[in-house]
This record gives sequence, C-alpha cells and structure tokens, in this order.
Amino acid sequence: MSSTYVELAEVKAPFDWKRIFFLMLGVVLFFIIYYAPAWPDAIDPAGKHFVLTKEGKGALAVFALAATWWIFEVLPIGVTGIAIGVAQALFLIRKPDVAFKDFMDPSVLFIFGSIVIGLVFTKSGLTKRMAYKMLAIVGEKTSRIYLGCFVMTAALTHLMAHTAVAATMFPLLMAINAFYSDSDQPTKFGKGLFIGMAYVAGAGSIITLLGAARGAVAIGFFKEMTGKEVSFFELSYYMAPIGWLMVFLVWGLMLVICKPEKAVITGLKQRAERMYAELGGWSRKEILTLVITLAVILIIALKNFVPALAKVDKTAILLSSTLLFFIFQILKLEDLEDIPWNIILLFGGAMSIGFCLWQTKAAEWLAVNWLQLFASSPSIIFILGMAFFVMLMTNFIMNVAAIAISLPVALVIAPYLGVAGEVIFFSALMTAGMPFILLIGAAPNAIAYNSKQFTTGEFFRYGLIASIMLMVVVYLAVAVIWPMMGMEVFLK
Repeated sequence: MSSTYVELAEVKAPFDWKRIFFLMLGVVLFFIIYYAPAWPDAIDPAGKHFVLTKEGKGALAVFALAATWWIFEVLPIGVTGIAIGVAQALFLIRKPDVAFKDFMDPSVLFIFGSIVIGLVFTKSGLTKRMAYKMLAIVGEKTSRIYLGCFVMTAALTHLMAHTAVAATMFPLLMAINAFYSDSDQPTKFGKGLFIGMAYVAGAGSIITLLGAARGAVAIGFFKEMTGKEVSFFELSYYMAPIGWLMVFLVWGLMLVICKPEKAVITGLKQRAERMYAELGGWSRKEILTLVITLAVILIIALKNFVPALAKVDKTAILLSSTLLFFIFQILKLEDLEDIPWNIILLFGGAMSIGFCLWQTKAAEWLAVNWLQLFASSPSIIFILGMAFFVMLMTNFIMNVAAIAISLPVALVIAPYLGVAGEVIFFSALMTAGMPFILLIGAAPNAIAYNSKQFTTGEFFRYGLIASIMLMVVVYLAVAVIWPMMGMEVFLK
C-alpha cells in the first residue's frame, strides 16, 4: 500500500518547466553560435587582425551552453562539466584526447589534494579543536563570528594557496554552522558564512605571491612585456590595503544581504569552551595531520625563494600529503567516498572550457574586441574597462589565462592614453583574484557550494552585487589609494 502511494506521488509530481526551458536555452544558444556565419575579425591598435575560427566560434558556443546550465543549475554542476568535454569532442572543436585530458590537469588535482587536507582535518578532530577555540575567542554575536571567520580565512591566504585555505576552513565553518542550526535547511547565516568565506579567500589571495599562482605568472608576463620587475614585497605593499579593504567590505555586505536570523547564539562561548576542554590532549592523528600539512605548505611557499625547489611541481608536493595520510593510516579507503566528486568534475570542466577558449584563440578575439571599445576613452575608463574584462573572464577561464590574454593588448594601448604599465598590471591582478559571480571562477567558490547552504543562482545574484563593489574599489585604488602610495598611474 505504502509503495503504491509513493509511486502515485512520483507520477503526480509537477513537471519542471523552468528546468526544461533553461536546459533547452543552453542548447539553442550553442547551435545559434556554432552554426552562425563567420564573425568579423578583431583588430588591435597596431592593425593586427585576429580571426575567429570555426573552432573558436565553437568554443564560444560551449561557453554559452555551460554558463546557462551552471547559472540556472539545470543539471548537477559536475555533470555540466562533463558536457563541456562531450560537446568539444562531438562537434570537433578540439580533439577528444585534448578536451578530456584537461579533467586531470594538475590544477584539478591540486584542488583534489586541497580537499583531502580539509577532509583529514575533519577526520582527525583538528577542525573541532580549531572551531571551538575560535568561537571561545570571538564570542556569541553572529556578526563577530562572521568577522572572525573571514579574517582567519584571509590571513591564511597570505601563507598558503587560497584553494587549500578554503578546503581547510570548510569543515571548520560546517562545525560552527552546526552550533547555529540543528536543521539541514539553509539559513541566512549559513549563506553568509560560506559565500563570504569564498569571497575573502579571493581577496586575501591577492596580497602575497603565496596565495595563488596567478601573481608569479603575471609578474613573469609583465617583465617579458615591459622589462620591469615587480618584487614580492612591492606586490604586497600595493595589494595589502586593497585586499583587506575588500575583506571588511565583504563582511559588511554579508551582514546586509545575508543578515543572520539570530543576532546572538546564546550560551555559545561557554559551550565552545566546555567542548574544547572535553577534547583533551592532542591525539597522534591530530599531530601527524598538522605536521604533514604544515610541511607541505612550507615547501610550496619556499618554491618562490629556493632555486632548487623552483622546478618541483606544487601539485606533486601537495599530493604527497595525500599519500602520507594513507601511509600513516590517518585516512582509509572508504574515506575517498567522502570526496565531493561533483566539485572535482566541475573544475575539470572549468579547466577544459578555459583551455578551449585559450587554444582556439576565442578568448584573445574577445579581449581585443572589448579593449578596442576603450581605445579612445578617458584613461580612467580604459583602466576600469580592462579590469572589468579580466574580472568577467576570470569567472569562466583560469585567472592566469584571463591576465595573459588581456595584458598584452592593454599594455599596447596604454601608452597612447598616457597610462602607466604598473597600474594596468596591478588592477588586472586585483580583479583576477576575485571572481564572485560563478562557482567555476575559483576553487573556494565551489568548495563553499558543497555546504548546500546556497544555490548557484543565489551565488550569481550576490556575486553581481559584490562585483559592482569590487569595481568601485578598483576605481578608488586607481584614483586615490595607489597614487597616495607612490604608484605611477598616468605617464608624465
């Protein structure tokens, strides 16, 4: 009788027209772009033509399909990632062995290794120890809990990759969120906690070269194009006030758009202190986890300063921690079932579409067309336009690629408008670190999504507000903050 009732309930479930509409919209956009007649060439200030090939147009078609499906979440985000590789292979946009190889790119495996570290922190009990100690310090006000979590996240990105930071903070935030609500249902506090963590991980990561690979790569590009060197400390000098300003602005934004339902979690401080005391002394697993993790972080950080380590791949270093966790039996085989493969597939797809846009020259065609719109604009508008393009593209492709396709064009146009190369470099690097709109823009975004506290649509809507705020900060940096700090913005 009960099984018959369940079957009838399933039959009577309403048809999801919204899902079907956006599913088909993505397909229609793909075919319109893919089969459209050839589009005009992009032409840079030097008169060089950039042709959009059939494969390039195909890359834009896949781009439109994936963006539609991701934003409206018509399929699990990891499955949409798979669709990216399938579309490239079926429509001969790139060879299958190239399109699908990107799903095992070192950057994807780096994310895997970072997530494993977060998993081990939870399994070993370190997460609870950290969460209880932090809550005992910041107190019971939810606004202060927001601030404590955001400051801790941003501070950690000064020393380690923001992906690893997000993976480490994630279980800690889950433990904190459990104090707020016993229900599995999303709360405003949960949304603000996890979305804010993703945003400040990006903001903090722009401050040092240790926060993300994009900084070192961008410095290399800038030196090759201008002959000028940007040092570790010079980058931190100009980026620190911007990064921390964004951290506190994100905190304020979350208090407005994700204002917690409760202003205070009554009795939290005493509960946290009691539960921390109940944990007792440090266990063997906790000590081993901390030693292995800190050792890996230290070696990756030293790559920037020790020539002998420069050629050692950071993904290999990070994955060595995964091996050690199994060697010392901190993790077991069944623990691999707790890996969020939906997130791993999402980033596999993100890498595939990013490389597709890059290798087919579609991204370059977009960059030239976009920046040409500002070739005769006032200098400040040109700088903001370039920063906006990088911010937009880094939501879809690797931030390193977004910088690589925009910097060369921007640095060619800049002298004609009296704009210094340094401000182009720093503003591009600033927005490249803060993709707030789509989950695929950065690993912390996708890791935060695994909390199930928000939808892709909510992340998109909040991200639009945060991105507008970011562009206002770019303007303040270019017009006020950096000139006061001694940066040359306009050529004399």
